[in-house]
Amino acid sequence: MISKKLETAINDQINAELYSAYLYLSMAAYFESKNLSGFAGWMRAQAQEEQAHAMKFFDYLNERGGRVNLKDIKASQSEWESPLDVFKNVYSHEQKVSSLINDLVNMAIKENDHATNNFLQWYVAEQVEEEASADEVVNKLELVGDSGNALFMLDRELGQRTFTAALESEE
Repeated sequence: MISKKLETAINDQINAELYSAYLYLSMAAYFESKNLSGFAGWMRAQAQEEQAHAMKFFDYLNERGGRVNLKDIKASQSEWESPLDVFKNVYSHEQKVSSLINDLVNMAIKENDHATNNFLQWYVAEQVEEEASADEVVNKLELVGDSGNALFMLDRELGQRTFTAALESEE
């Protein structure tokens, strides 16, 4: 059985993951409005990944005898100044999510909940990847600068990303 304190914190994390999906869909809409379908596709894949993260927490909480309590998802930003501005926001957002995951790990350790600590280690590793992925695009966009041709090429590259749900054995 999971403690009420961890149950509440995981419910908050479910909300944060769903907000992340909502934010990335908003970013996808922004890119679609700029005719950058590759960037939009990258964001759609990211949104799907965040929804999967939320469901993983959802399932875990149920497995541990907790109660999922879905909350309102706050509105997200919908306008940015440039693709670089968007990805700087992605990077910053992923750093915030990493901080939230770290807080959950610290809480699980404090509560001596080894099962939750073990469960959260997947997210710790995932956040390293999330931050690195966003930072890589930020760096590429900084290199691209105002070059329309390079932006077009990067749009095509980012459009290659697809979401593939992780297999149970990989989790």
